[in-house]
Amino acid sequence: MCFLPGQVRGAPPHAGPAERSRSGAGRRAAGAAAAGRGGAGSAERRLQPRGALARPRRPLPARTMPRRGCCLPPLLCALAALSLPLLLAAEPRAKSCSEVRRLYAAKGFSQSEAPSHEISGDHLKVCSQGYTCCSQEMEEKYSQQSKHDFRNAVVELSNHLQNMFSSRYKKFDEFFKELLENAEKSLNDMFVRTYGRLYMQNSELFKDLFVELKRYYVGGNVNLEEMLNEFWARLLERMFRLVNPQYHFTDEYLECVSKYTEQLKPFGDVPRKLKLQVTRAFVAARTFAQGLAVARDVVSKVSVVNPTPQGTRALLKMMYCPHCRGLVSVKPCYNYCFNVMRGCLANQGDLDAEWNIFMDSMLLVAERLEGPFNIESVMDPIDVKISDAIMNMQENSMQVSQKVFQGCGQPKTLAQGRTARSVSEGGFTARFRPYNPEERPTTAAGTSLDRLVTDVKEKLKQAKKFWSSLPGNICNDEKMSVGTVNENECWNGSAKSRYDFAVTGNGLASQVNNPEVEVDITKPDMVIRRQIMALRVMTNKLKNAYSGNDVDFIDISEESSGEESGSGCELQQCSPEFEFNATEVTGSSNKSDKTVNTSAAATRSGLSQAALLFSLLFLAMQRQWR
Repeated sequence: MCFLPGQVRGAPPHAGPAERSRSGAGRRAAGAAAAGRGGAGSAERRLQPRGALARPRRPLPARTMPRRGCCLPPLLCALAALSLPLLLAAEPRAKSCSEVRRLYAAKGFSQSEAPSHEISGDHLKVCSQGYTCCSQEMEEKYSQQSKHDFRNAVVELSNHLQNMFSSRYKKFDEFFKELLENAEKSLNDMFVRTYGRLYMQNSELFKDLFVELKRYYVGGNVNLEEMLNEFWARLLERMFRLVNPQYHFTDEYLECVSKYTEQLKPFGDVPRKLKLQVTRAFVAARTFAQGLAVARDVVSKVSVVNPTPQGTRALLKMMYCPHCRGLVSVKPCYNYCFNVMRGCLANQGDLDAEWNIFMDSMLLVAERLEGPFNIESVMDPIDVKISDAIMNMQENSMQVSQKVFQGCGQPKTLAQGRTARSVSEGGFTARFRPYNPEERPTTAAGTSLDRLVTDVKEKLKQAKKFWSSLPGNICNDEKMSVGTVNENECWNGSAKSRYDFAVTGNGLASQVNNPEVEVDITKPDMVIRRQIMALRVMTNKLKNAYSGNDVDFIDISEESSGEESGSGCELQQCSPEFEFNATEVTGSSNKSDKTVNTSAAATRSGLSQAALLFSLLFLAMQRQWR
């Protein structure tokens, strides 16, 4: 209770000056007595007649009435009473958004769209609707910016891998092509020097050999074994004429001669050995180079991501909603970032298993290229090997001719004066002299195959698990999250605090429990599925190449370069070719057999066959991925 000036504490409000003076003196006397007697004053007051100091009540003047609830001096009470209505009417001072405005303008946006102080956030769709530094236009542009930042983060990491595969493919391709060119030049130079005009008259035979080898390497439809068998058969025909110049041979007779190539072995064991070496080396070289190109193309297609609407919301909430709260320097928590990235890159995570198998297959073929399938060790001495075969034919020409005559019949002799020039008359008489090592041309690649393979093997090992590691590698960037430190001082999606949710697993199926991104696990991304199929096809080719088996060349790079991954595809946008492959992989269960039968029946009923097939395949894939 507050007391006005002139009022004595302890006196009744109605007491006059004399009474108030007596009352105050009595209190002081009683206090002194109590202090001296240890409380006796209290007993005396209890014995004092009741109402001894009572007087008739007289109201105080209005100006001396006490003000209830104010324990301040009167002047301050009066000031407080006057200012209270003003304080109640005034709103709290809004926080400044100057730093948010500055960073917003630094992104290239108009600063006029950003409020100078916090405003109500009722207009926001994703970020918190409390007091905010974001207008509706800012949230929309931040949404686009978050997609842009996410894409750039994926591309930045993927570009390094893509450039590695691109540069190594270019090196290998350059090396292999120039190796063939140098081998052809070496053979031509030495055969001209050794055999002279006889070689020049038959040089197209050797030129055709290298044309076919080059065509095979670049992906032409060439059967190496058949092509090499044809080369030796044609060479036998030419040599048979040269060693038997006195006879006339018709085309039919020479065709009979070529049939005895395997049986007679006129060139010794060279054709068999060379065919085995060339086939294995060229299959391995071509498949390995193609594998590098496929890896380059897969990275190029998969790294172009298009987040789903749910993914875009999660990215905005993680990257820029803190700005709307004024927390411009607070980065997302590491595990929070991890969950958002795994949700947005769920389909890329599914690529990882097939990618790792593909990398292992590439490494196996690389080992073959270093060892028995080394194309450099096969092509460098090919001129010497062919020359040895020719010399073997010349030395055994009599025995070979007699066996041919017995099998194909005695040929007609030429008229006198028309005898063809024989090998012994100045033809293939000198033993072939190969280049010395220092004379051999070098490739433009400026290195050996062993060095190229050693280098690329290290890169292949580093490329394993790239897709499963991608979310973590993005979040390790200080621009994206705080990393594994300051776990209590980071943005957790709603405030500056610790993130308590567990990190979800990799791949589409694992996202069913992702707390940050809503992912439709029944709708796989078709671009990713095509790349998985491309990797499987290439892996099978690599396994065949490792075993030395030739396989048909399959061009799997025909897809549009403008495809993006991340959002799945609708039925009419999916490739029929991929759907067929995917259905083939899933197998043919009883249910799928019934589906096919139903499809045939419906087609006979008059429905569009193509549309129905696409629908059934789409449903089959949904069941498979579900």
